[in-house]
Order: sequence, then structure tokens, then C-alpha cells
Amino acid sequence: MRSVRIGVDTGGTFTDVVAVDEETGEILTTKTPSTPANPADGFLAGIAKLSELDAGPDGVPGGFDVGGIVHGTTVATNQLLEDRIAGLGFITTEGFEFILEIGRQSVPDGYGNSYFWVKPPRIVPVHHVRTVGGRLDHLGNEVRPFSEEQAVEAARWFRGKGITAIGVCFLHSYANPEHERRMREVLWREHPQAVISLSSDVLREYREYERSVTTLVDAAVKPAMRGYLANLSTRLGRPFSVMKSNGGILSAREVVNQPITTVLSGPAAGALGAALIASTAGHRSVITLDGGGTSTDVAVVIDGEPSVTTEGSVGRYPCKIPMIDLVTVGAGGGSVAWISPEGTLKVGPRSAGADPGPICYGRGGTEVTVTDAHVFLGRIPPHLLGGEIPLDADAARTGIEALADKLGLTPERTATGILEISAFNQSNAIRQLTVKRGLDVRDFPLVTFGGSGPLLACRLIDILGLPSVVVPRDPGNVSAFGLLTVDVKNDYVRTYVTRDLSLGKAAEIFHDLEHQAGEALDREGFDDPVYVRSADLRYYGQGYEVRVPAPAGEIDADWQAQVVARFHEQHEKLYGYAYRDDPRHAVEWVNLRVSGVGPITRPALRPLDRPGAGATSVRSVHFDDTRDTPIHQRVALGPGATVQGPAVIEEYGSTIPIHPGFTATVDAYGNVEVKRD
Repeated sequence: MRSVRIGVDTGGTFTDVVAVDEETGEILTTKTPSTPANPADGFLAGIAKLSELDAGPDGVPGGFDVGGIVHGTTVATNQLLEDRIAGLGFITTEGFEFILEIGRQSVPDGYGNSYFWVKPPRIVPVHHVRTVGGRLDHLGNEVRPFSEEQAVEAARWFRGKGITAIGVCFLHSYANPEHERRMREVLWREHPQAVISLSSDVLREYREYERSVTTLVDAAVKPAMRGYLANLSTRLGRPFSVMKSNGGILSAREVVNQPITTVLSGPAAGALGAALIASTAGHRSVITLDGGGTSTDVAVVIDGEPSVTTEGSVGRYPCKIPMIDLVTVGAGGGSVAWISPEGTLKVGPRSAGADPGPICYGRGGTEVTVTDAHVFLGRIPPHLLGGEIPLDADAARTGIEALADKLGLTPERTATGILEISAFNQSNAIRQLTVKRGLDVRDFPLVTFGGSGPLLACRLIDILGLPSVVVPRDPGNVSAFGLLTVDVKNDYVRTYVTRDLSLGKAAEIFHDLEHQAGEALDREGFDDPVYVRSADLRYYGQGYEVRVPAPAGEIDADWQAQVVARFHEQHEKLYGYAYRDDPRHAVEWVNLRVSGVGPITRPALRPLDRPGAGATSVRSVHFDDTRDTPIHQRVALGPGATVQGPAVIEEYGSTIPIHPGFTATVDAYGNVEVKRD
């Protein structure tokens, strides 16, 4: 019986499963429809389906010795995106009960100024906020003692109201968590049913509004995540790990304590998997695009590493935890085409999801989607997953024709327009991560994956001027594969604002953070962890910081000079200027950070030795016009094979339409690279 590691990525439409043989490196992949009502059902169905693929000649499944399971989950993400937050309470410092109401002065792009923008409801309504006396200064010194009496009163009030998810954020608790910990003890005693999140545990960093919201998001998703992971653990009968937004993994028993770290679980895995595949193929810096049934996630990889940010958000909630820098748009295969009140055609962000799904699924869907447009134009086969999910092309045609009548267009122009709008929605997401951040999109190949990711590859090349698009093998399972490529990783931060850095104090903080990281990794079974330091710096008077790596080893004057030099260099790269030799602009230290890493052995990608069996056929496909078009089976394309457009390349989990004027070439690792002629 062979030993495998399994990655399971639960998406909005499909659950993807990948197993890697720990001895041979052989990769097995499969997909199964997601089960939104209980994602654990799809998870277990995918693993059961995977074992069937390993059946011997007699058809009996061979079975696996499972060395480990890593899960990418959307439970927390979907709860936030769908605004399913209720019964949440907030405890803060006396006199600061309106932190959430005040928020920040900035308004979303597109509103011009705040006159036209109405603040959305706060994550916790003001009548569910309670305050407790006690005050610390910015150094953590106690100014006023903690009020035990008010703390008891607040705990009993929440118990009486039946509010069980509570976030606690006291002023300057990043410098001294003592008052928050005492509040937790009171809640444990007076309100035992409460699920509690402390800001000093979730985000020990200054800026009280962002720290408060991040803490409340953690408290909001805790009950659902704990219930889901407990249910899955019981049914699975073995321990497993969960992907985190920062590009690391953590055991399920640990991640339930800080579920906010999983809010971009699946998309982060996709970016990391694509980064490894692209680097192996010789592309160190790329844009990644993960196109699923519900949404599209875009990231930038530079020198083999996806960009990381702490300025991210999920839905309308800012989350200052470290996460892969992603932009998500509602542009997936299930995105619904609709007519605005002005009479114009729109696509997304609303999705038909997995149930009922697009019209062509035959499950009761009544609204035209992107997938229906592809089916109508013949660009995807009349079935998905190698025939497991038949598609009703006649139903898709009927839906497209009805929409075309309302628009006064031909069905072909309507379907083409739906795909064109979807391509521009995806290209706008790419521009947000490149053009808006000073990167030239024309310098980056695009690695596209996911079930719907490769479908618009040629249009994105034209719209953005991309040099090429790379489609990995088994593109529909890249996110699940990415789950098996990442290390165990925990992030720790401490705010220390100063222009006159005390080397002794810095060493003390780093030692404390590394000790916390070491304890967590020890619980995960790592005896020899790796500590990665970084620091946030700014010029005195600036409002935001620049993060730079900090060397390991002794913290002395040379160490300090290296970090400051890196800050000047990075600031100039980001903003076009720096004050290296200007004493009027002092450098201010803000946050010190440590990432504790438990390294794993990554699966080795093997070159494609020879093509498999698969016949070429012909199908009527519409590009510029409708014509009989060659349909290639990807498994039959070996290294060096070329396909001239118009053509379609099909495989189990995805399809690549090659438009007229484009050529697809298969590289040594089986990746398909698409370029304009």
C-alpha cells in the first residue's frame, strides 16, 4: 500500500482533490461537486472518489496509507462575503464605544467623495457594544486600574441577551494584554457559553479600528469554523491540517483558536501552487489567475514568491492579518448575465453557484451564466469531468436566445458579449495588482488555472498585452495541489514605535516572538523550526509603513543599518524617492515581526515523458464565425506539440479555446503556453 499526501480544496462549485505519492511523486487528481449545505460531504466524497482511481486491474480500490491531509476551506470566507454575521458583541475601553462607528475617513473607489457614500452597517451595532473602565498608555503602563465590577456587568449583560460570540479590544492592549486577559477570565466565569476573541491574541498591533474589526471578524467566524472542523474531524477519523491566508498551514486543532487566519484559504493555495509550477517551467515572476465557478482570484508572484500584505480585506471587512495579496472578482463560470435598469448587459458578481448552477446543468437554473455562453458557442464540450456531468446544450441555447431577444442582438453576439464582459472583469482585477502598483503587466506571463480559468486566455492576452498565458497540467486542481507545497507557518507581531531603536529592546521583542513561534511549532511536531524576521518602518510623519526583511543572527548596529538600508531601497522602489542622506527625515520603527516556519518536503514536478492516448475530433465552434473546429485531447499532446488556432484543447477538469491567430505549445513539463502568432 503506497503512502500519499492529500490536498482537498473546497470551492463554490467543485471540490478538488489531489494525492501525491510520497515515494514516486506520482500525482492523482479528481473533482466532485461541492455541497454548500455541508462542505464536509463534498470533502469526504472527493477522498472516496480518489481511492477509486487507484483501483487495480480487478477494479478493486487499492487504498492508500495517508501520510497527511491538507484542507483549503471557504467556510469563513463565504460567511463574510455573504454578510452572515449576527449575534456578535464587542467590549472595549470606557469612552471608546464608537470606535466602529467612526471607522476611517476613506471611502470606496468610485464614490468621488463621502457626500455620495453611506456607511454600511457596522459589524457590531452600537447597542451591542459594552465598555469597561481601565486604561493603559501606549507603552503598556497602567493609567487607571481595570474595573472588575464593570467587566462583570458587561459579561452578565451579554449572557442575558444570549450573545455568545464576543470580541474584546482595549486601548493599547498591543503593548500590555493584561486587562484583556482579565476580561476573558470574567467572561469565562460569568458567561461560560461565550466564544471569545482577544485583540492581543489575534493582532498585537496598533491602530485600534483595524485591530477591533479584525478581532470581531475572528469572533464572528469562530462558531461556524469550530463546528465545521469538529464535524469533519469526527467523520474523517484522523487529524488534518488547514491552509491559512498567509501561505502556510496549521493543524485543525490549532487553527480553531484563530479561524480568521483561514479567510483566504483556497485562493492562497492556488497562488502558491501556480508559483511552484511556473518556477519549475522557468517563469520566476508571473501573474496567477484562479478561475472557478463563483469567482476569479488574481495574485502576483515575483521571484517565485507571491506578494504578502496586511492591508487586505474580505468583503467589506478590513483584516490586518498577513495574507497572500489577492484581488477577487465575481467573474466565474457560474456568474449570471443580467440586464441593468438602463438596458445594458452585465455579468456577475452574483453567481448561480453549484446548486442550481447554470441553465445547462439541468438542475433548475433559469438565469444565463458564463458557462451557458461557452456551451452555446461550442467552446466547451457537452459534458464536464470526462462525462460525469452532462450539459444540456439545448437548454443553454434557449436561455441565450431569450436574453438575446431582450437585448435586440443575435444569440451569437449575446454569448460573445457575455464572455467579453467577463474577460474585462478579470482584466480589471489584474490591473489592480499590477498597473495600480507600478508594475507593467506586459512583463508578466499569466498562469491561469481553475475549471474556468483557461477559457478566456486568448482574450486576456489581447486586452492586456500579455506576453503569454501558461496553463498547467490538471489546471482545475492547481489549488488542491498547492495545499501540498506549503510549510507550516505562524505569524507574530509586536508594535514598537520609536525613532531611537534600543537594540536590547528589539532583541527582547524578537526573542519573545520567536519563543511563541517555537512553542506553536513544537506542538505541530517540528524540532528544528526556521524563524523569519521582518520589520515595518516609515519616515517620521508618515501614516503607513513599508515592510522589509530583517536578517537573522545578532541584533547589533550592523543589523540595524542593514534593515534601514533595505527600507530606503524599498521605499524608493515603491514611491520613487528616498531620504537616505537627509537628517531632516528620521526613520521610525513601527512593528517587529516573526514568522515561525516548519519546513515540509515539497512534491517534485516530473517532466512529461510522452503523450498519452487520445483522438482528435471535430465540433462546430463559434469564434469570429461558426465553423468545424479541431478538438484536441490534452493527454495526447506530448512535449513540443503545437496547436494552431482556431482549435479547442480539452481535458478532464478544464478546456482551453485557442482563438484564430494564436498558437499553443506544450513544454517539457506538460504546461500549455498560449501566444499570439
